[in-house]
Amino acid sequence: MSFPSRLLRPALCLVWPAVLLTNGWAKPADLADFQAQAAAQHLQLLLPIYPTTPAELKAQADDAIKTADAALAELAAQDPAKLTFANTFASYDAITAQVGNVFAVVSTVAESALDQPMRDMANEVKVKLQEWSVGLDYRADLYRPLKAYADTKPKLDAQEQRLVDEQMRTYRRAGLALPVAARTEVEQRRKDLAALETKFAVNINEARAPLDFTAAELAGVPASFLESPGVKQPDGKYRVLPNVTWHAVAIAENAEIPATRRAVNVARNSLARETNVPVLAKLAALRGDIGRRLGYATWADYQTEVKMAKTGATAVKFEEELTLGLQPKFAAELETLRALKAKRTGAAAAQLDPWDIAYYTNQLLKEKYAVDTEALRVYFPYQATLEGMFAIYQKIFGLKFTAVQPPYVWAPGVQLYVVQDSATGVPMGAFYLDMFPREGKFNHFACFPQKVGGVLSDGRYDLPVAALLCNFPAPSADKPSLLKQADVVTLFHEFGHVMHGMMSRSRFVAQTGFAVPQDFVEAPSQMLENWVWDKAVLDTFAADYRDPARKIPAETIAALVAARQATEGYATRRQLSLGLIDLALHAVPADEVTKMDVVTVTNAVLARVAVAPPKDTAFVAYFGHLAGGYDAGYYGYLWAKVMAIDMASEFKKAPGGFLDEKVGRRLRDEVYSVGHTRDVGESVEKFLGRPRSQEPYLEYVGIKK
Repeated sequence: MSFPSRLLRPALCLVWPAVLLTNGWAKPADLADFQAQAAAQHLQLLLPIYPTTPAELKAQADDAIKTADAALAELAAQDPAKLTFANTFASYDAITAQVGNVFAVVSTVAESALDQPMRDMANEVKVKLQEWSVGLDYRADLYRPLKAYADTKPKLDAQEQRLVDEQMRTYRRAGLALPVAARTEVEQRRKDLAALETKFAVNINEARAPLDFTAAELAGVPASFLESPGVKQPDGKYRVLPNVTWHAVAIAENAEIPATRRAVNVARNSLARETNVPVLAKLAALRGDIGRRLGYATWADYQTEVKMAKTGATAVKFEEELTLGLQPKFAAELETLRALKAKRTGAAAAQLDPWDIAYYTNQLLKEKYAVDTEALRVYFPYQATLEGMFAIYQKIFGLKFTAVQPPYVWAPGVQLYVVQDSATGVPMGAFYLDMFPREGKFNHFACFPQKVGGVLSDGRYDLPVAALLCNFPAPSADKPSLLKQADVVTLFHEFGHVMHGMMSRSRFVAQTGFAVPQDFVEAPSQMLENWVWDKAVLDTFAADYRDPARKIPAETIAALVAARQATEGYATRRQLSLGLIDLALHAVPADEVTKMDVVTVTNAVLARVAVAPPKDTAFVAYFGHLAGGYDAGYYGYLWAKVMAIDMASEFKKAPGGFLDEKVGRRLRDEVYSVGHTRDVGESVEKFLGRPRSQEPYLEYVGIKK
């Protein structure tokens, strides 16, 4: 076991959640009512227990380990003649899942707690839990009864056999076949690796580089940024926080003064450089060494064995072939931006700097496609956008979301919702929303599982709980939070992960929705990004907050799509550069990794595949995915996106378009619900009703054969 770090062409009148009122929110419902409904259906809707002090946090983790160890000792001590699937593999899955749930809570505390002592203790406890998790793979007392039962070749159903096969594969991959001394060395190195990964993530979360600018230096930056809470300082200057993504994007896209853009770009690309470059060098070397000791040529070969790609070479080939295929479009797009810069600056030989890309892309959208991303924000007030997304997902998936009063929240403003099946009213799970930035909080956008679903020992189904941690622009005193269209894409994507967790109905925790191969796990969420580019969908919620009768014109949406395609070559090459940075560190033999200068190597990848970074910067030090479970796996974002666009094409051709309920239900039943209970390739093709195809993706990018 190992823990994850961590989805009618005419406008329709949609049914809003019952809790909504025209003038705001009603009083949240009572959680106990839903818990009673769940109990009547032989289900358990139990929220995680969130510790409120460092001592409580530590005690919770210690108790979880103690309880699990006692149960595992009983499993190990059983009479070999009385072993069954229930008292071996099923029991192991259920016991370890309880510690996994505590790890999920601890991880959320580490990324969201208001005070530093709680975050520090959470990170300390995370290391302890990860070490315990690694240790499970080396417990000979547990391995013996599990292997003994597997060796009897019992007659099992498909899901049971899958659980057995994958657990035995885990033991093989942990090195259980190695001599004891060699196995012990691998175990210790994996524990060291877990500690280093936590350190890398902590350094990112704590990295700061505030920059103060005058109003003149921020010429072109929209008022929505300048008026945001905490930006204007007592001395009249404006503070930009490069570690806050939307701050960095606001400057990159809008600041007219190149020196301002450069300062923020360099600062962001230098975050955590001093602390994390040496950590990353150790991480890459240690991973390579572990892979070698386990018999793999590279860490990427080890990591991809359990994914769709199967080998590191396959992942590299996928990335490099896509890089090559996009070269003509990528080069043409950069030349368009360079020519625009030359025109604006009057310098015919002007060259693009890294801090020019986002700015001139934004200028291109305004000039050629009449797309003003800042002006479009009035159509996306946060609350109306959230409610609109809820209504859409409820409709297509046959669900109902209701706000409930949470018994505890870790920060002001955190909300809790219960999910039900709309036809039966049966509860399906719950999710938290923590949507705006604050000091010390995780500074990107992600879904954090809080507990995953599975069958309890008494036969009841334990319902899943998830949390969405985001950093959308906060509302100001006189204006609501207004999202960019890109923010709306992010919202639909991240909430797609919540949907994946809520709808998954695997019997075993090891086969829940999030347990699918990592190069597929993004596909169900990436698919839902397509909804934000569709007129019929947008008309259900996108309206000018000052005049709700005003919708986004059809020609504007068409321009948005055209503009996206016009810049998709660079956007995709940027993603490819990140995947190839990851593989440059992990798809090479261990002895090469130890000689590697991680900054030189990764900056060279950026320069070859996307755009050369500013001199003396180290983007890789702030690349959190390298310690967030995506090591040798970042390629999976694009791998999954090809499948995501293919799945979305089924909605495009359906009678109801992206609001088609029949296709939505098929997606729920064939992909989301089944999770990892069968091969995901089979699930996708059952949904499609045909073999997978890359044609929809090529069309999406703007390359037509």
